[in-house]
Amino acid sequence: MEIMVEYLAKGFMTMLMISLPCVLVAASIGLVVGILQAVTQVQEQTIAAAPKIIAVFLTIIILGMWYIKLLTEFVIEGSAIAFNVLPHNEEYVLESNYYKHTRPFANEMYDKVDGSQKDLKEIMKNPGKLPWVDKAEKSTYGAAKRGENPTPNFIEKKKIMGR
Repeated sequence: MEIMVEYLAKGFMTMLMISLPCVLVAASIGLVVGILQAVTQVQEQTIAAAPKIIAVFLTIIILGMWYIKLLTEFVIEGSAIAFNVLPHNEEYVLESNYYKHTRPFANEMYDKVDGSQKDLKEIMKNPGKLPWVDKAEKSTYGAAKRGENPTPNFIEKKKIMGR
């Protein structure tokens, strides 16, 4: 769990390191243009937008390779954690039969339909008319089947083991 929190924190720091230079350049250009507009008393909004766009574009061009290097290191570290660290940590490995517990009521959630073609032909002959179902043909619902309980997740295992 700590690995994932540390990796999430590194992701936020990477995001800040990429966005902070562009935001600072846009803010400083906006401040300079705002002061010039106040001095000259020209209050046109489009005058402030063009220098900001150009400055941020130049910042991205200048720092682009550094951004790519940061993102590449982040992705490589993430894939190393995903494929090398987590599989060796018992708390994160799924059991081989984990799929049994993903749909616990899958067997109960269907209607029993007999394979007779007579009903289908009758329905096709009379479109728009619903056939009445005999009580004997209705599907019956009983008590849910009891399967084995799913195993506890890694947080519950820690509580059970007393860690």
